[in-house]
Amino acid sequence: MRTTNRELPHQSKGVFLTDGGLETTLIFHKEMELPQFAAFPLVDREEGSKILLDYFREYIDIAHSANLGFILESPTWRANPDWAKLVGYDESALKEVNQKAVHALCSLRDEYSNNEKILVSGCIGPRGDGYVVTDAMTIEQAEQYHSQQLASFSDTQLDLVNAMTMTYVEEAIGIVKAAQKHELPVVISFTTETDGRLPSGMSLQEAIELVDEATHSGPVYYCINCAHPTHFAEAIDSDKPWVKRIRGLRANASCMSHAELDECEHLDDGDPVDFAKQYALIRLGLGDVNVFGGCCGTDTRHISEVAALY
Repeated sequence: MRTTNRELPHQSKGVFLTDGGLETTLIFHKEMELPQFAAFPLVDREEGSKILLDYFREYIDIAHSANLGFILESPTWRANPDWAKLVGYDESALKEVNQKAVHALCSLRDEYSNNEKILVSGCIGPRGDGYVVTDAMTIEQAEQYHSQQLASFSDTQLDLVNAMTMTYVEEAIGIVKAAQKHELPVVISFTTETDGRLPSGMSLQEAIELVDEATHSGPVYYCINCAHPTHFAEAIDSDKPWVKRIRGLRANASCMSHAELDECEHLDDGDPVDFAKQYALIRLGLGDVNVFGGCCGTDTRHISEVAALY
């Protein structure tokens, strides 16, 4: 497996922050159009690239001020073949933009004197919607499908990859197997519904245990993203071994369900102070969790409140 001279979160006792909801910030705060909810095409435009780098600088500065680590997540959640085709990218252009996105973040990291505490992560998104399970793949199909993006990442200087908003276990296993072949440290981030279960109906416990069993504990750790803390806090209130595999939280600002968010025409940014308090309560019970960021509806206000806790 690829090695890095930087400590990854599962190897560290320190706290790492991430950014908030990139796409919702760009759409609702920057008033930008993101066809298919895809941010990665901005990398190919000078103005778009500047907006992305300025966006990440704000978050790095928050972490730097609090003397915390930071994980730069590439804006490539939609940069896989099916979604890319919908916004006009062929295989060659897709490989180039995935690599360009990571290279830009590596260069950004080099701007900071404390860059040893800044990690660069290649973000992988689901082949499908991210809120519901549609046209579920087998493990083998998922491994083959996501190998293209992972191969692009393997030729860069990133520290790890993160498969975010995973809705069912077969896709997660396929991604881990592909990452293992490319010798890339991989994080699996599951999303949950309001009942703390994956959109497939599977419990977090079963999902994590099945992925670990199928991949010889392949993920370096697990995260939960794109769900409000109140949706999953009870589901992970345990001292069982599978819970200790969870190291990161990237929650939504809103308490709404995925279905409600899909229909909502305005941004529900919740309460940043309460958002941070929810994280603090979870960490009281789960001391191993040390990656804190945001997903839909969150921005610098939410992450600043989280940083203030440490």
